[in-house]
Amino acid sequence: MRLGRVASPDGVAFVAIEDAEDGQRAREIAEHPFGTPSFTGRSWALADVRLLAPILASKVICIGKNYAAHAAEMGGEAPPEPVIFIKPNTSIIGPEVPIVRPPSSEQVDYEGELAVVIGQPCKDVAAAKAADVILGYTVANDVTARDQQKADGQWTRGKSYDSFCPLGPWIETQFDPADAEVVTELDGEVKQRSRTSLMLHDVGAIVEWISRIMTLLPGDVILTGTPEGVGPMVAGQRVAVTVEGIGTLANPVVDKP
Repeated sequence: MRLGRVASPDGVAFVAIEDAEDGQRAREIAEHPFGTPSFTGRSWALADVRLLAPILASKVICIGKNYAAHAAEMGGEAPPEPVIFIKPNTSIIGPEVPIVRPPSSEQVDYEGELAVVIGQPCKDVAAAKAADVILGYTVANDVTARDQQKADGQWTRGKSYDSFCPLGPWIETQFDPADAEVVTELDGEVKQRSRTSLMLHDVGAIVEWISRIMTLLPGDVILTGTPEGVGPMVAGQRVAVTVEGIGTLANPVVDKP
């Protein structure tokens, strides 16, 4: 199932996005997408609604340096164990919403990634059981004020600005994360191209590691790390991240007035 969240003429709703004879339609889910969703009977043509971030997480947990080539381009070796950090849920935006570069940063970078969406409360999940607690997968851009990340020595400020966590376009529940291509384009030029099979810690290991530390809640999002090729964005550009088997998340870039 392809799960989304939309702004429709009738308000904001969770939806299932389905193919129909007249094009894709968004079928309204009665309450939330967790468990077995029920439907209200209302639906809209996808072209007539606006896709929002597919989930509003209580927290976004991110894995740093999860591709060896990215660790190398950042000037270090890949860590033996997962390195985690958190982005606030206020950093989440949806497709086509502008990424806003703060005036305090001189270098704001894109980082295209596969994201995991948790489907139920869980703690101490074994890697082999991780699929049981995952609702599905979406596309993310771990936007980073690189100069501030380097200056601070820890990553909270540089990762946490409003608009620094684009998510979308939807959540794909039937997705195999073992070997999917991840591509980031800036103004149509490919900047990152890799595969999830090159992650140092796979999704099961990541869920196990994080859930040993903190309880995960329905809708929590895990960013699985970015491959090599990160770089700066400036106002007027457009960044698009595509994960094979899910879709494309695209956002314009602007400067904060």
